[in-house]
Order: sequence, then structure tokens, then C-alpha cells
Amino acid sequence: MATLIDKPIADICNIARLAGEAILEIYQRDFEVQTKSDESPLTEADLAAHNVIVKGLQATTPDIPILSEEAADISWQERQTWQTFWLVDPLDGTKEFIKKNGEFTVNIALIHNNKPVLGVVYAPVLDKLYFADENGSFLTENGATRRLKVVAPAVGETVKIVGSRSHPSPDLAEYLTRFEHYEMVPVGSSLKFCMVAEGVAHIYPRLGPTMNWDTGAGHCVAEQAGATVCQLDGSALLYNHQESLLNPYFEVK
Repeated sequence: MATLIDKPIADICNIARLAGEAILEIYQRDFEVQTKSDESPLTEADLAAHNVIVKGLQATTPDIPILSEEAADISWQERQTWQTFWLVDPLDGTKEFIKKNGEFTVNIALIHNNKPVLGVVYAPVLDKLYFADENGSFLTENGATRRLKVVAPAVGETVKIVGSRSHPSPDLAEYLTRFEHYEMVPVGSSLKFCMVAEGVAHIYPRLGPTMNWDTGAGHCVAEQAGATVCQLDGSALLYNHQESLLNPYFEVK
């Protein structure tokens, strides 16, 4: 990544951990829940993590612009000039945060030429740090770091399909008819990408709405572990290549 950012990925991992600490401080006490214009929930933890990440990235890479879910009102006229930018979801899985089930993450991705080239996903409650760049995909857990690699299902093996816990899709039932034997594994946030990267799930089909910031970091973690991340027609899943930041349906396998 030296050609794009003159900082080690460890610096970005540290920013994600600091954001996670800010989230946990709020997670462990009572907090208010607001509703945004798109009916999605917003908590003070989303904003606290956003502030930590933006401050950290601006100090680390002052010349690279930042697109965060909590500061996404940036015109297409400006965004289309970006070749490289940070794509951030300060708290992915706000519904899981509110339910207090631990399945939420901090997502930080570096996008270059519409593709994620660096990704950090941190799950604060689980204390699992996933990170990836051109050197591969890794997980730091319990003080140890290991390389991640996807695992394809063996012939006749039950296919483990990971899906959203809070956003079931009507189209998913039809998608599942193509599998003779499968097990559905529900989980929140970008952890779905990471489970495929770890080899504990085989496929993540997303047949429901997501935004660019929901997927950039997890996309990189899965792809660098050997997964294919693409639209249902096989074409690439791209970022900031059009005015809308809404992703098409996609699958990770």
C-alpha cells in the first residue's frame, strides 16, 4: 500500500480500535436512539465513532478525502473527482448495537479506482480485528494474528450460507432453492464477509439494500482471503462509480 498511503495498515487498525473503545463506552450504559430520514436508527455511538475515525484519518492521511455514513452529503460533482478515498461506516449494525447482541463492527476501507484496496473491520464486543490489503487477509484475536483463507464446500457437504439477522429478504428464499443441502447462519453487520473470509461460512448472498460504506471494508477482507465478490450477473461490485451510493445485489463466495 506504500504507493497509495505512506502509513502501515497498523495505523488504520489502531484508529478502528479507538473507535471501538468509544462505542463500547456508550454500549455499556443507557443511550438514546434517534431515527434518520431514511428510517434507519442513529445513536450517539455512531457519531462518537465517526468523530474518532475522521480525526485519526485526517491526522494520518490529510490529503485523502473521507466518505462516512455520518457525513455522506457530498455532491457527486465532488465525489467523481476522487481516485482514492476513505470509505467509512463508523458503526455498522446499529440495530445489533441497540439489541446489544455484539454483532456490530467498525468499517474502514481505502477505495482506489472504485475498488477496495485496504479494509479494516473491528468487532469491539468480540474483540476481533480483521484487516486486509495486497499482502493478504488477517484476523487478530486473543493476542494472535493468523492469515485467512476461504474454504469451498466439499461435494455433498452442507453449504453454510450467512445472511442478515435484521434484514431478511424475500428474494433470499428463491435464491436458496438452488441448494440441496444448506444451513442458514444469521449474523449482523459486515461480519458476514468476515465469516466467509475465515472459512466458517461458504457463501454470503445479499439480496437486499446496502450502501457503499456497509460493504467496502468487508469486501476487501473477503476478497484478499480468496473470495469472489461480485454482482449476481458476475460483474464487479464497484464503489463511488455513480451518483447513487446504493449497492446492487451481490454475492460473496
